[in-house]
Amino acid sequence: MSAQKIVHLPTAAEVEQAKVSSRTLSKYTDVDRVQLSLRGSNGEADELVLPGHVLQILLDVLAEVSQGNAISLIPYHQEISTQDAANLLNVSRPFLVKLLEAGDIPFRKVGAHRRVKLQDVLSYKEQVDRQRHSALDELAELSQNEGMGY
Repeated sequence: MSAQKIVHLPTAAEVEQAKVSSRTLSKYTDVDRVQLSLRGSNGEADELVLPGHVLQILLDVLAEVSQGNAISLIPYHQEISTQDAANLLNVSRPFLVKLLEAGDIPFRKVGAHRRVKLQDVLSYKEQVDRQRHSALDELAELSQNEGMGY
């Protein structure tokens, strides 16, 4: 079963456990690796070492769960549907299809369906965000030069 197909809304107890766990783990955010001791309710126990960036991902997951949000992991190279891509970009699916057909984002067709690589959608989003920030910086500079906003 694919990880992205599983949706589990956390219970109140899980939300509380995530809050406590994230507070504990947050002390280790600046380390390059962390060693964990695990003890399951079945009596099993293990030691493991996590790279720092994996710990940060775990903290991000716990932060979402502690807010009562369901989470899903999607591999960076995963292909997604046009609706999923539109949701990530916060645009309508027809608008996304126009972007695809204009060549702004690469895609491939599987039968009648378009598939888009997640990494291409995220790259496009970063590009658009950079352009927006640049335009906002330019507007702020023009406003200051014209003495607006005082």
